[in-house]
Amino acid sequence: MTETTTHTDYECRWAIDPASAARMGTDELRSNFHVGGLFEVGRIRLTYAHYDRMIIGGATPGSLALDLEAIKPTGTANFLDRRELIAVNVGGAGSITTDGTKHSVDHRDMLYVGLGTKKVSFASADATSPAKFYLVSAPAHATFPTKLIRIGDAKRLDLGSQETSNERSIFQFIHPEGAQTCQLVVGMTTLAPGSVWNTMPCHIHDRRSEAYLYFNLAESARVFHFMGEPNETRHLVIRNEEAILSPGWSIHSGAGTANYTFIWAMAGDNVDYTDVDKVEMGDLR
Repeated sequence: MTETTTHTDYECRWAIDPASAARMGTDELRSNFHVGGLFEVGRIRLTYAHYDRMIIGGATPGSLALDLEAIKPTGTANFLDRRELIAVNVGGAGSITTDGTKHSVDHRDMLYVGLGTKKVSFASADATSPAKFYLVSAPAHATFPTKLIRIGDAKRLDLGSQETSNERSIFQFIHPEGAQTCQLVVGMTTLAPGSVWNTMPCHIHDRRSEAYLYFNLAESARVFHFMGEPNETRHLVIRNEEAILSPGWSIHSGAGTANYTFIWAMAGDNVDYTDVDKVEMGDLR
């Protein structure tokens, strides 16, 4: 039996309306929408956001496996008593054990864990190259089977071009032919060398909140993430393995100093990818 430990930290983020966000400076914007420090070895770091009650976080097991604990905002004895969970490994090889069943989760693989699972633990195959599990959770109303989706099994779309600096590959982990969820929709986008733009032309979707995790950036590289209402945009500077919360009223796009990869995760009323309100370039300010 693998020895486990529990070290979970969490914080809460209240929902911010667009008029308030428009008056914020950089520090206020970062304290409300930027999420850093996700991957600390030996800990689970969670952020409970009051946007569709989404939780994002990171689990980074070292020599000991980490148990996922319930936190006060969930109001339940176990973390998944009323929730579903997706974990994407952005680090070294690892595994996730759900109610006694072990799942090997390699780099860029994803595990969906359904409502009602009592015990979830995360482990690294090699403590010197730990797994880094990016966690996304939302309230659930039904139980769907726990399912491992490897990066090679995700639905792949190749879009964009070098001419517009957005040549990219989109990997849809959750789609109608894949794992079924209550409301979580998760995917990964990898930009080709020489491409830096994501989600431009941009859109909003008032029916869903979203979160981005940017990774695969060099230490000196940065992504300039754009947010805000289309006619009142702002930007935040993001480093490797940092995340952004995106309310339904906000655009969510970015440009990097080099190519990068990001995980996008949504929760809300509709799981249809095409249910968006497109923003014309001429309407951006």
